[in-house]
Amino acid sequence: MKRHFRHFLLTLMALGASLITLTTDLSAQTAQKAQAFEQLAQQLNLTPQQKAQIVPILMAEAPKVKAIKANTSLTKMQKLKQLKAVHDETDPQVKAILSSRQYQQLQEIRQQEIRQALENRQGQ
Repeated sequence: MKRHFRHFLLTLMALGASLITLTTDLSAQTAQKAQAFEQLAQQLNLTPQQKAQIVPILMAEAPKVKAIKANTSLTKMQKLKQLKAVHDETDPQVKAILSSRQYQQLQEIRQQEIRQALENRQGQ
């Protein structure tokens, strides 16, 4: 009985350690995303109201963009088309929130990020 209990405790401790590691990794990813958004918000000079409106849109878009960038089976042109499609989905919502100047800046930032991501993938 003691042996089973000890085994159970060891398993529980290992599970706890795994959960702590996972939580730490998720917290780090969340912090990175938050930092990236804050940088974008500063570049675009977003108001607090604009931030509150645009965060859910960009958070929904982020995993799609990440998956496209990470997909090594796609050609450069396929990635560009898919990234454009994702951005086209959210553009009407984003455009309604941002001023024309902010929207133009966002388009330039997105284009630069796409170029960088594609260049980084080619170098690997």
